[in-house]
Amino acid sequence: MEEEKRVVQWVESRKDEVIGFLRELIRIPSVTGEEGPIQKFIAGRLEEMGLAVDVFEPDLAALRKHPAFVEVSRGYEGRPNVVGTLKGAGGGRSLLFNGHVDVIPAGAPESWRHGAWSGDAADGRVYGRGASDMKAGLAAMTQAVRAVRESGLRLRGDVILEYTVDEELSGNGTLACVMKGYRADGGICCETSSLRVQPGSIGRIWFEIRVRGKAAGIQRRWEGVNAIEKGYLVTQAVAEFERVRVARLSHPLYPDIRGAIPCMVGVFESGTYPSAFPDACLLKGSLATVPGEDSNAVKAEFVQFVRAQVSGDPWLKDHPPEVVFTGYFAEPSAIPADSPIVQTLCRKFF
Repeated sequence: MEEEKRVVQWVESRKDEVIGFLRELIRIPSVTGEEGPIQKFIAGRLEEMGLAVDVFEPDLAALRKHPAFVEVSRGYEGRPNVVGTLKGAGGGRSLLFNGHVDVIPAGAPESWRHGAWSGDAADGRVYGRGASDMKAGLAAMTQAVRAVRESGLRLRGDVILEYTVDEELSGNGTLACVMKGYRADGGICCETSSLRVQPGSIGRIWFEIRVRGKAAGIQRRWEGVNAIEKGYLVTQAVAEFERVRVARLSHPLYPDIRGAIPCMVGVFESGTYPSAFPDACLLKGSLATVPGEDSNAVKAEFVQFVRAQVSGDPWLKDHPPEVVFTGYFAEPSAIPADSPIVQTLCRKFF
């Protein structure tokens, strides 16, 4: 089609500008909780493109009334969502693109070959925190709409671009967009996927495990129980739960199931003094589910499995680990592979 050729030509002729926009996004630090500056930048760009722009802070009180709400430790003052809308001429189907602007902390500077906020381009790659998760997706959806407009195309349906906050800890930013009424005939989450069409999404469950020990000074350590040692046994049990699930489960959307159902401990907290056994240990981690699984059933299985796995230890048998599910939670989901939007994308990319 001639219209499609014009858009492709626009992209090819402005490749450096498209990549440059991604680099600009990376250079604006946007760790969860500090999304204000990047949202101001994005809103300005959308206005320059001629889109209708809606900048709004998620309403925490209203969000708490929704069953999908995840409790958070801070509010959304100065942390707005940004939604841009390209109005269509009418009579066509609408399409919504969704992405999040927040990123996880950068960590130690020396661990980066290029600076975390450098946006450096080298060897055909762009470097920086959030380059993949998911500022590349934000850049792609933004520049796609720009390409359509500047190529002179007038779409019949609306195109909605959502730039949301707080994805890394809750997903409440997207929930706020849903509650404000943003809807479309089709939607695409622009998380990077190597251009593979993914009609499903895994679920995520965060957990905390409290492990008890018995405090004792170093000179009478035989009278105590080291919670760190017991916590390590529980950590091994969590890892074994993943191995069992990887061996047992399969799913047509995830040929390599290992990447779909991680289960791990990411935080291990214990002890306050070098010469004393700690009497408690706190483990924090997450596990994932695939479409079709019952999240409550997986939770119950996890608790039962971990406790059974460590019951060979006399102390842990009498003082079983206490599992609490808290923080981030998302149900797995999928749409039929023969859905019109899935088939359209498959035709274009394969």
